[in-house]
Amino acid sequence: MDGALVKEIGTKGLLAGVGVLLLFWTFNAVKLVISARGINPLVKQFFNQIAAGRIDAAYILTTKTYRQHVSRQDFLKFLASLQLNLYRNLKSGRPRIQDGQIILTLKLKSEDKKAELPLDFTFIKVQEAWRIDRIAKAES
Repeated sequence: MDGALVKEIGTKGLLAGVGVLLLFWTFNAVKLVISARGINPLVKQFFNQIAAGRIDAAYILTTKTYRQHVSRQDFLKFLASLQLNLYRNLKSGRPRIQDGQIILTLKLKSEDKKAELPLDFTFIKVQEAWRIDRIAKAES
């Protein structure tokens, strides 16, 4: 009888642990989705500005800190090095929260889908609006 009792308590404990873990994961997933609202329109606006040749408008979508570290000329050089005109499709990865920032890997794909350019974007909230705080080529 004692073995059955230990087994029953162990099974219930395991199920309770799985339930708590599932609840924790669900809470964090919902928190991430709610907190990331507004990022996709910002990304779309950023790339639309670049496609329309309004580089200054795209540059303004970055944070003041970014603009202090990356001059407009450096921003232009960075964009030129990416050769964005070769890419037509954009695929968004899963966002990650780190130190109050959201990091999102975007994959630009060529029209023939043979070439791929992964970019890591870091977003922070500035006065209730999302802004780009960092852009870097991601490790493939």
